[in-house]
Amino acid sequence: MRLEDKGLIDRSSRVRFHFNGTPYSGFKGDTVASALLANGVKLMGRSFKYHRPRGVLTAGSEEPNALIQVGAGDAMLPNVRATVQEVYPGLETSSQNHMGPLAYDALSVNDLLPNFLTAGFYYKTFMWPRAFWERVYEPVIRRAAGLGRMTRAPSPFESERAFAFCDLLVIGGGPAGLMAALTAARSGADVILLEESADLGGRLLSDGESIDGVPAPLWVSETVEELEKTGRVRIMTRTTATGVYDGLTFGAVERVGSHRPATTDLPQECFWRIRAGQAVLAAGALERPIAFPNNDRPGIMMASAIRTYLNRYGVTPGSRVAIFASNDDAHKTAVELQEAGVELAAVIDARPDAQAQGDYRLLSGAQVVNTRGRRALNTINVRADGTETTIETDCLGMSGGWNPTLHLTCHLGARPEWNPEIHAFLPKPGAVPGLHPAGACNGALDTQACLQAGIDAAGIALKALGKRTRKPDLPRADDTPGTSAPLWSVPGKPRAWLDFANDVTTKDVKQSAAEGFKSVEHMKRYTTQGMAPDQGKSSNINALAVLADATGRGIPETGTTTYRPPFTPVALSTMGAGAQGRGFAPERFTTSDRAARARGAPMVSVGLWYRASYMPHPGETNWRQSCDREVTMVRNAVGVVDVSTLGKIEIFGPDAAAFLDFLYTNNFAALKPGRARYGLMLREDGHVMDDGTTACLAENHYVMTTTTAAAGQVMAHMEFVAQVLRPDLDVAFTSVTEQWAQFSVAGPRARDLLNGILDQPIDNESFPFMQCGKVSVHGLAARLFRISFSGEHAYEIAVPSHYGDALYRDLVARAETLGGGAYGMEALNVLRIEKGFITHSEIDGRVTAFDIGMQGMLSKKKDFIGKAAATRPGLLDENRPRLVGLKPVGEVKELTAGAHLFNSDAETVPDNDQGYVTSVGYSPTLGHYIALGFLRNGPDRVGHHMKMVDRLRGITAEVEICDPVFFDPDGGRARG
Repeated sequence: MRLEDKGLIDRSSRVRFHFNGTPYSGFKGDTVASALLANGVKLMGRSFKYHRPRGVLTAGSEEPNALIQVGAGDAMLPNVRATVQEVYPGLETSSQNHMGPLAYDALSVNDLLPNFLTAGFYYKTFMWPRAFWERVYEPVIRRAAGLGRMTRAPSPFESERAFAFCDLLVIGGGPAGLMAALTAARSGADVILLEESADLGGRLLSDGESIDGVPAPLWVSETVEELEKTGRVRIMTRTTATGVYDGLTFGAVERVGSHRPATTDLPQECFWRIRAGQAVLAAGALERPIAFPNNDRPGIMMASAIRTYLNRYGVTPGSRVAIFASNDDAHKTAVELQEAGVELAAVIDARPDAQAQGDYRLLSGAQVVNTRGRRALNTINVRADGTETTIETDCLGMSGGWNPTLHLTCHLGARPEWNPEIHAFLPKPGAVPGLHPAGACNGALDTQACLQAGIDAAGIALKALGKRTRKPDLPRADDTPGTSAPLWSVPGKPRAWLDFANDVTTKDVKQSAAEGFKSVEHMKRYTTQGMAPDQGKSSNINALAVLADATGRGIPETGTTTYRPPFTPVALSTMGAGAQGRGFAPERFTTSDRAARARGAPMVSVGLWYRASYMPHPGETNWRQSCDREVTMVRNAVGVVDVSTLGKIEIFGPDAAAFLDFLYTNNFAALKPGRARYGLMLREDGHVMDDGTTACLAENHYVMTTTTAAAGQVMAHMEFVAQVLRPDLDVAFTSVTEQWAQFSVAGPRARDLLNGILDQPIDNESFPFMQCGKVSVHGLAARLFRISFSGEHAYEIAVPSHYGDALYRDLVARAETLGGGAYGMEALNVLRIEKGFITHSEIDGRVTAFDIGMQGMLSKKKDFIGKAAATRPGLLDENRPRLVGLKPVGEVKELTAGAHLFNSDAETVPDNDQGYVTSVGYSPTLGHYIALGFLRNGPDRVGHHMKMVDRLRGITAEVEICDPVFFDPDGGRARG
């Protein structure tokens, strides 16, 4: 079926591949679909529900039928469109969705039960007997459902993600897209041009047109060469724009290595996030089918697809071809088939006044009313003037008109608008600010109009960018606009298919309306119309027309379903590129990591970071010995711990203080340069989000510290507040967590240790508690904060990250000479529990300021996020679980986090639950276990004895309720 003198493929490069284990050959530039058609293969798959034989319908990414599996074993990818997958040496492909051989699918028995398997049969059939669902129905449905098959092994394919920025993004490399890119490049704009196929040109590569007196493919080549010479256009072929998001941010998938053997080092795909100043959508239009009886047989395809296989791939899909249409454009296919020497059986045009454009048999005012041929089309029945005739044909091209590819203009919620002149929906003007539809996707259905539209759209975008437009000369195309009449469906007794991918027929849509599912969205879900592979590309408008007719409404009143990203399917491994293996749980290491590991420290995951758990010394046989020693060391001498993982956010601007005032419950507007303050941050629902200190380094310059676990959450929260709640404030902020290595130096000898490295020594008067400022360490600019998470005299010193390793080693070495040393997370946790300091073990998203005893920090003089919600009576109920301390007083001395609290004489059942334990540690300072927890009416029950029950570990202990601050309640050690 290969034509000698047609096509743009490289005939000097033959490619061998396999389909269902059978070897085939094609040429470089072929897709699997074009190569199989060239080898006479028409049956390529089975339909979803009825398992009817299916062949190629289209020639692009909108293909609903020819879905194949690529690769074998663990390297198998399902649901790949044969019309998109390019052939390469060694390519292994197979059909899917059948039981047994493709030609003799055992599940095709479903096709004998159309009345039983009609729309909605799941809801009506599997309700009874009730016990059958889990034992019979569900296993059978799961066995039969789905299209391709996935392996259970991890994907062996590598994918990447990348970011790009440009002045103008042009989506689509057809005539409109090429002219838009050329106009913008000549005007000095940086351009990214996306094209989902392997070559630029769009329909110019498929239709036998001429532009400026030369064949269209040659004109495309010359234009691409001119674009490359400008040096301002990044051309990205095999790249599909999948979605548009806020701020003109686009998602796009580039097929990097999927057209090459797996032996290459290239990733399979790359997921791009592209931020554009302006954008032009030149995505073209999709030809729509006609729903006539038995219109789904292999060999029935779109008329424009026949032209594509003819002119781009040099393949004729049939030896005797017929055309069924209601527009002039389809007649081009007939003319080009004749010119290529392919026998043309007839052109059936539903319009009574249709005119032939060449010397071929034309049946005007006629319709195809049935087809025959189980695994390949062989005849069609045509009715004209009440007379029905049979025509022998092995390929039927159909065309009901064109639908603009406007999907991306609807991704932010806009609905398209009906245009009665072209019988299709068009993008709503301004649907996506900054995105300008041009060409066929905006209703321009002839080449000349598309060329002009590309220039015009680029001019609008350039004006918005503040650039002067330098327009190129307008090329002249030889095509002329044709006429079209709407033809959605042909009545008849056999089934007429709307959605080929989901086996939805005109009868299903009518039944949906008859049963009350008249809303277009309800119809979609009742019938599965437009779901899964199709996403409404081929079937939507015809289904809407049938629904409109069934409900007595017009198409505009019926409306469309919601278009959502992605435009074409995206593998989850591509969208989440880098998130496999270690990338699934990223490992972040502090600058002290190597030094800590060298000391034998076990590393534990804290948030996204790894931190030292404890620092074992020779002779210590368990972690408790190390932890107890480290706690005692900090209380009696000095300890050093890496706190770089705490979130650090720098805040600038004249309204920075007002911004902080709005974020925190307590007052920050009066914070002076050189001072730090503890702050409490609420969510909008009045519950605690995070806590930490914020230091004023200079006027209008602050650095906020968050907990390690909530650093990302707080940063996102601040972005939301600045952009949505308080856009009036002049403030800027950025995360600097990775830029600064920060170490806590705590203990009675902390100042002695620091004065050994500071170029200018400090004392209690020059650097009191909660002071902050810039200091110099061995000539290096650093930051010093006098804050304490241990309750001891403590400081946090910060240096640029690349000095972190050296500073940590120096601090630890000096601490050891003072009777101290390094300590880890276990000791840090015990130290903070002794002081009653909270972490996200306590502020777990369910507690309020009242619950943790910080209601006094809720300012009554200013507004802040969560203020109104925090004062709701239910959040101030005295009976709420509130923060308390716990210590053992019975025979069992061990306490456990996660245990629950009960009255001593109460049965340990959920109804009697009084509270729970959040944090536990053994305190060498006090000589026993201590814990923090939440207890109903807790502060009023201090001194009471209760029962702690941990059923998971089998521990029950008698505890005494204490104040949560076990050690140094007046804070004198931290301030002294």
